Amino acid sequence: MPPEALAPPDEIRRFAAHLEAERRASPHTLRAYLADLSRFSALLSESGAAVATATPAHVRAFLAREAGSAGPSSLARKLSTLRSLYRFLVREGLAAGNPARGVASPRQPRKLPEVLPEEEVALLVEAPRAPGALALRDRAMLELLYASGLRVSELVGLDSGDLDLAGGTVRVLGKRRKERIVPVGRPARQALERWLAEGRPALTAGPGGGRGRAALFLNRRGGRLTVRSVARRLDTWVLAAGLPRHVHPHVLRHCFATHLLGNGADLRGIQELLGHASLSTTQRYTRVDWKRLARVYDEAHPRAK
Repeated sequence: MPPEALAPPDEIRRFAAHLEAERRASPHTLRAYLADLSRFSALLSESGAAVATATPAHVRAFLAREAGSAGPSSLARKLSTLRSLYRFLVREGLAAGNPARGVASPRQPRKLPEVLPEEEVALLVEAPRAPGALALRDRAMLELLYASGLRVSELVGLDSGDLDLAGGTVRVLGKRRKERIVPVGRPARQALERWLAEGRPALTAGPGGGRGRAALFLNRRGGRLTVRSVARRLDTWVLAAGLPRHVHPHVLRHCFATHLLGNGADLRGIQELLGHASLSTTQRYTRVDWKRLARVYDEAHPRAK
């Protein structure tokens, strides 16, 4: 029986309830936490230890076992999960100390976000030109992703009532259910107006139209669009635009931030638009922009080569 199938100890169940009720963790985050903690609990059981009495040696043994199937970033996430668990348990008086606190995080290479040039983004978002509800939806969807820097999970979670086209804004429910208001540019507003007036009614009129009644973006059966469906549709338009690469939906969010920064936007403002809790998360885009500036320097300066 896999560890995930075992009933979790009481401490882990209480922590999960805390994540859901107080920290408002998403279902996806909750599943990831519980999967990691179930495997950690299984390792403790094998050694005759309990969650409340685990030691740093148990934490290191867990990370060593997980290293066979997880990279540095995944291991760092698992360690972070254990630290969060024990912070909660210590605060609730369910553990004497935090055995994960003194365990060093795995070193991981810093990855720069992938970014498309502005002209390639234009080709991509303008690729859906065919008539019909699905093309209108996809044009509006791509324009909005690039115009507002939304996560794809935020995009598919939007309801029609979240849009204020007259004011040029959209209300977004981000990570930990934190709400933010972001602007919507003119091309995106125009694409959304066409989708709402001509495309969306055609899909709500179908046999499943009632299921996604509130959703802004619908699938062909009238239900709410999913993250996976957005990725598939993006692949279609990447091919149609003739782009020589695979484009993950999150790339448009990276392009949003990097292009704003490259055109003079303030980093603190970009942080607010992206919904980042920490400015350090946003600062990785400065490294992307420096990479672009270094390339410009190499190409333009007479004594750069």
